[in-house]
Amino acid sequence: MTMNLKRRVFLKGSIAAGTLGVAVSAGLLAPRAVIAAWNEKAFGAKSVDDALAAAMGDASNTASDTIKIKAPDIAENGAVVPVSVASSMTGVESIALLAEGNASPLVATFALGAGAVPDVSTRIKMGKTSDVIAVVKAGGKLYSARKSVKVTIGGCGG
Repeated sequence: MTMNLKRRVFLKGSIAAGTLGVAVSAGLLAPRAVIAAWNEKAFGAKSVDDALAAAMGDASNTASDTIKIKAPDIAENGAVVPVSVASSMTGVESIALLAEGNASPLVATFALGAGAVPDVSTRIKMGKTSDVIAVVKAGGKLYSARKSVKVTIGGCGG
C-alpha cells in the first residue's frame, strides 16, 4: 500500500513537471525576466543626459511647474528613499526618475498607457546628497522637475 502511494505521488509530480516544461517550451508560459524589457544602455549610463537619451530618445527637456516631486528633504538612509511624482499634464506617455549623484543616475522608468493618471511612487537608492530629477514625456516632448534630497547614510555602498 505504501509503495503504491509513493508511486502515485511520483507519477503525479512527473506529469505536472512534464506539462509545465511543455508549456514553457511552447511559449505558453514565460518567466517575468523575459517579458520585462531591460534597457541596459539607459540604466548603465553614467550621466543624466546619456541616461535620458537612451531611455526617452532625447536628453533636451524643459523645466515645468506642472510636475510635482514628493520626497524627503533629508533621507536618513539612502538605500530606501520614498519618491512620488505626479503631473497635471495631459497625454503623459512615460515618467523617468533619476538621482543625479548616483554612479548610474537612472533609477526608474514608467510607461503609461493612454488615459492613465500620471502619478507614480517608488523607493529609490541614493548614493549621496543630490537632486532627484523627474522627467515626463508628454506629446513627444520632455519636461522636468528637480528636488534636492540630503542623504545622511549613502545607499549605494557609501
